[in-house]
Amino acid sequence: MTLLETERVAVPALRRGTEPRRRRRSAAGYLFVAGYTLLLLAFGVLPTGYSFYLALTNDRGQFTGLNQFVKVAQDYRFLPAFGHMLVYLALWLVTLVVLVVLVAVVLRSRVSSGMSALLRFLYYLPGALAGVASVLVWLFMLDPDVSPVSWLLESMGMHTFAAVLSPGNLPLILMLIAFWTGAGGWMVVMYGALNNIPDEVLEAARMDGAGPWRTAWHIQIPMIRQWIVYMTILAFATGTQLFVEPQLLQTASLGRVSPTWSPNQLAYVYAFQQGDFNGAAAISVCLLVVGLLAAGLLVARSNLFTLDEK
Repeated sequence: MTLLETERVAVPALRRGTEPRRRRRSAAGYLFVAGYTLLLLAFGVLPTGYSFYLALTNDRGQFTGLNQFVKVAQDYRFLPAFGHMLVYLALWLVTLVVLVVLVAVVLRSRVSSGMSALLRFLYYLPGALAGVASVLVWLFMLDPDVSPVSWLLESMGMHTFAAVLSPGNLPLILMLIAFWTGAGGWMVVMYGALNNIPDEVLEAARMDGAGPWRTAWHIQIPMIRQWIVYMTILAFATGTQLFVEPQLLQTASLGRVSPTWSPNQLAYVYAFQQGDFNGAAAISVCLLVVGLLAAGLLVARSNLFTLDEK
């Protein structure tokens, strides 16, 4: 048998052997994502579709177009609630991005591996607490009568719990709670992203005379840009869902904090105090649109899903 004839016999046999393995791998992949897909449909897609249905109809199921959106937009509580949320988001996102990236760079470049591991563990610990527990911890910290940092609160002119929870302080307080709870996990993620940068690249920067901060600004941060954008998108989405923290602060302050401080609280009031589920759905859809627009803008400007060409 000639070499050409041998190849004609061997190649189809090889293909027949690899095709079952490919089918098995493909079936395993579909099975692996099937559970997530079902949960996404049950608790993500279908509730979202139902929210759109409620927002476009009235309590009798009649189609009303944008009337529900007009109704909630004319509510005197609507614009203040969204204004509070935007102020909080600005403080939260700027603080999160700047400090998380800064701490991750310092841990990666300036701290020994053993100490870095210990610090990352300590940073992550607050994230193990549920949102309610975190708020309760901060309620203790913010009460000048029992807080271990009461001297700091009093030095800023806040001698009572009511003064601490004044409306002007709420965005900053909520930002501190969110940062304390969620920043540690993102520090671990950013540290892992920095570890993916090849050592040869950093060594080349050092040979070119770049110091730690120039290396961070011109090499490390640009190379983890997509991770930073990913963090910003998820943090923005989480921030728009603000509910537990202001709700508990409102309860603890005996009504000094508005029960409709955030859009989610306003939607809760519409649904469970006024019985207006259509109006609550309209507010929820507004929050969804805001989140999608922000995420779309960040993805488009950052090329988040662009694959590197090999």
